Amino acid sequence: MPYLRTILAVCATVLSFAAQAEKLTIAAAADLKFAMDDLANTYRKANPGDEVDVIYGSSGKFHTQIRQGAPYDMFFSADIGFPRELVASGLAASEVKPYAVGRIVLWSGSLDATKITLASLTDPKITRIAIANPKHAPYGKRAEEALKTAGLWEKVEPKLVYGENIAQTAQYVQTGNAQVGVIALSLAVNAELASKGGYWMIPDNLHQPLEQGFVIIKHAQGNAAAKRFADYMGTKPARTVMTKYGFVLPGEVTGK
Repeated sequence: MPYLRTILAVCATVLSFAAQAEKLTIAAAADLKFAMDDLANTYRKANPGDEVDVIYGSSGKFHTQIRQGAPYDMFFSADIGFPRELVASGLAASEVKPYAVGRIVLWSGSLDATKITLASLTDPKITRIAIANPKHAPYGKRAEEALKTAGLWEKVEPKLVYGENIAQTAQYVQTGNAQVGVIALSLAVNAELASKGGYWMIPDNLHQPLEQGFVIIKHAQGNAAAKRFADYMGTKPARTVMTKYGFVLPGEVTGK
């Protein structure tokens, strides 16, 4: 009988754990690719019963998809304005939580980007420059703002090639389809990219802040894993990961 009671107790524990486990689908801005991979892996270790799937893309497209009923549970946007609009439209199950401020840099896989600036993009030897599409990618919009503030937009616009999101923009430079790109610092500091042409930080005063935020989508109302992941983002391990990838955390001051 003691043996049977032990078996039953173990079964009850397993069933209880399974009942609490949840599936979580996260729509994440492409600038989070490397950081969110690390975050999700760390979260899974602490919550082995939760199944976490992350889909990366442009914040603007995710915003549109969610408004059309896409079944995402959480939305991490590179522009905090998109999740705020979802809250205002009654499509969110939580308030918007700021999680970082992003930075944009010039990066190249073939040139020494540490020695170039925005003005260098007018050099006739540089014929193709990649940026994310400003129409729906926040990093592309900030790239456009920086180039216009610097008085260079009209000069470089004919050279521009547009990525659907910031990860595809970096890929264009990696594959040689562009000689240089305006990409997220969070991508440029990853070992795969950092080992190549280096980067040059674009001054913050040339563009609006890349304030980023996340929200739990109404589809996930009652999803315990969404609440656990939201809480996890405020922990020291999560904040350490974000800092590692060059994000400025809420309340901190960006450099110029």
